[in-house]
Amino acid sequence: MNQIDPAEYVEAPEGVETLRFNDAVQQAKFELGVCMAVYKWEELNTAVENSWGGPNSSEKRDWISGIVIELFNEKIVDVTLIEETLLYAMVDEFDTEIDNDSALEIGALVIKFYKQVMLQQYGVIESMYHSWVNKKNTGDGAPKVVIAADPNNPDVSDEDDDEDDDGNINDDMNDSMDIEPESKQGPIVDDDGFELVQKKGRRR
Repeated sequence: MNQIDPAEYVEAPEGVETLRFNDAVQQAKFELGVCMAVYKWEELNTAVENSWGGPNSSEKRDWISGIVIELFNEKIVDVTLIEETLLYAMVDEFDTEIDNDSALEIGALVIKFYKQVMLQQYGVIESMYHSWVNKKNTGDGAPKVVIAADPNNPDVSDEDDDEDDDGNINDDMNDSMDIEPESKQGPIVDDDGFELVQKKGRRR
């Protein structure tokens, strides 16, 4: 992968206050390029396929494409601005933080597409679009991620409950075993050495 310059930017010509193309075809091609760049973002695709943004996850992806396009209503846009916009959108809409440079790569791709559209070079954008259409028609989407229980960190709540129950049983058993039998009193002998007969208490 080529080295990405986060400070790379595009700027509207002098006297022009926006980066939007006046030519309708150029603007349409650029917007298509932004959509293809956003759809290329695997981290976002994973979030959409697994509905991390709720039932409207797919619509949220299109909305992210829209807010990136709106950035070019300004006079100057750089790679970092696009990257930050993408990262904030992932947190706000999908509750997902991205800790790699994937958003930076998408930002650089958007700037690249803008420069190509300026030169009316649409080949790469159209090729990506046709590939995306074919992929969509064949149903070759991103696989859903199944989040299973971690075998190295199982849920021990049930085990704790069992241990508590066992502890209660043991406590009850200990309580029942704390009662010691009364010691039998030995024979009473008088001063002359004769054993005295003791009177037994009445049974109740």
